[in-house]
Amino acid sequence: MRYDAGNYDVLVVGAGHAGCEAALAPARMGYSTLLLTISLDAVAMLACNPSIGGTGKGHLVREVDALGGQMGLTTDEVFIQSKMLNTAKGPAVHSLRAQADKTNYHQSMKKTIEDQENLDLIQAEVVDLLIEEDTVQGVIARSGAMYYGKTVILATGVYLKSKVFIGEVNYSAGPSGMFPAQFLSEKLLEYGVQLRRFKTGTPARVDGKTVDFNKMKREDGDTEIVPFSFMNEKLEIEQIPCWLSRTTEETKAVIEANLHRSAMYRGDIDSTGVRYCPSIEDKIVKFSEKPTHQFFLEPEGRNTCEMYVQGMSTSLPEEVQLRMYRTMIGLENVKMMRPGYAIEYDCIDPTQLNLSLEMKEIRNLFCAGQFNGSSGYEEAAAQGLMAGINAVLKIRGEDPFILDRAQAYIGVLIDDLVTKGTNEPYRMMTSRAEYRLVLRQDNADERLTEMAYQIGLASQERFQRYLRKKEQVENEMKRLESTVLPPDQINPFLRTMNSTEVKVGLSLKDAIKRPEITYASLNEIDTERPEKITWEVASQCEIRIKYQGYINKQLKHVEQFKKIEKKPLSPEIDYHAIKGLRLEAQEKLSNLKPISVGQASRITGVSPADIQVLLVYLEQQRRMK
Repeated sequence: MRYDAGNYDVLVVGAGHAGCEAALAPARMGYSTLLLTISLDAVAMLACNPSIGGTGKGHLVREVDALGGQMGLTTDEVFIQSKMLNTAKGPAVHSLRAQADKTNYHQSMKKTIEDQENLDLIQAEVVDLLIEEDTVQGVIARSGAMYYGKTVILATGVYLKSKVFIGEVNYSAGPSGMFPAQFLSEKLLEYGVQLRRFKTGTPARVDGKTVDFNKMKREDGDTEIVPFSFMNEKLEIEQIPCWLSRTTEETKAVIEANLHRSAMYRGDIDSTGVRYCPSIEDKIVKFSEKPTHQFFLEPEGRNTCEMYVQGMSTSLPEEVQLRMYRTMIGLENVKMMRPGYAIEYDCIDPTQLNLSLEMKEIRNLFCAGQFNGSSGYEEAAAQGLMAGINAVLKIRGEDPFILDRAQAYIGVLIDDLVTKGTNEPYRMMTSRAEYRLVLRQDNADERLTEMAYQIGLASQERFQRYLRKKEQVENEMKRLESTVLPPDQINPFLRTMNSTEVKVGLSLKDAIKRPEITYASLNEIDTERPEKITWEVASQCEIRIKYQGYINKQLKHVEQFKKIEKKPLSPEIDYHAIKGLRLEAQEKLSNLKPISVGQASRITGVSPADIQVLLVYLEQQRRMK
């Protein structure tokens, strides 16, 4: 029996990391929002690795935070270990990663949602959409409740017709034993939405009381903790160690002897998995020359003995998994608390979306997260935030908020998905960003906070904090440039730093340009340094000075990129009528309807020659007008 259950501005289906950000953003912008989840126990669940951030992913979290999102704030509240990765390399690839307390993360995010004004949270399985004249009007729950909304955001994660595989055993289920969403897929197909089948997986959780840590290498967090959120200046907590160890040749033998029982190698799974997060079976097969592989043991929280065996994702039978783990160094007597598994699920072909994440063929319907073919909590949160913002802008009748590839990793993520599509679960990496030297995680607030404030998401407090930091950086840069120390004052210091002495005065800025000298090391001779300079300000100044030449060079490339991005393409263009375009280009351009020449140039199957033909066509049209 169907019944009217309420009217909202924004309806969000799914309360994973995409759904949480997608619901919080509209509510914080002042719009009534309803967040529907198949289980209240699954809100912001860290179903796989209990960590946030990592290479490339840390950039996304800091961008989400700079825009006024929640993931960074919650991580700072509940993390149990923090580490900056890639510090031996340049700042462009520095990426923050934190181990989170799995249960506390869920509880903290759920409480944030419950306390948020303009936001309701309910447990309900959405089984259908209300669509009239190619425009979504609301959703229908399994109970018969009909919720009406001006916009709808689908953030269903890995729940659509999800199926778990453990060796020869397989059954319908969501992650971590949750219920699957069995009915929505068929309805989406009826509405013309193209679905595909993807796969992900997770390793076992083991009992930390049964681990011999004496045989493993202890991995501690950083002494100086860098927060994820720009709203936090300093964090001090007691961190929990992780542990590094290796498999053995016996491990390899157990896996090879049972490959025929792995769900992947039995042929039970024909969907596409995450290339950059292979199962241990894949590692054994593809890197057969390697006798052993490393793995990490990561605690799932402060108040549990469960530990995550990173690097050992598997779909082997349960008893084989236990045998396999007990051949690994330090796990000889381990007890398994939850087996590893593979999970299949339905998602969409993201080329059906506009860059705003709105469906091209169904108005007011937005999509975000793993439902769009991505993998990872961070990629999901970034898409959820952008979908939430754009749902509000659609209601306002304003242009969508679109970040390009030179503005943010979020722009790279969404452009890759929508323009190029993906044949496997998409994972963000620093190598995907062409302009990564100017898209560093440390300057995300400089790039994005003012824009977020203008659209009404970033708070006044956040904006003022950003302005204060910006002013401090500018003032300190001026001081470093204008402060010149005479040779007799600076040469003794240069000798201690094994740096070439000078015959004329040297500014502090020019001193920092030298690779062997840092901002911090100048402390002993920089007597005029302001006392209240924070590590954030000091870091910004040092990066700008040391990498100024490289940054300026990349900014010139950004200018060239912007020129082609600013050449708009009308959705009304008949590409089949443009002489000189290859047939494949005509088909791809007609289907994807790019909004600019820049986007068109990144479509797979559109060649540089096709772009030249397109530019000639646009110039001809301009002259005719």
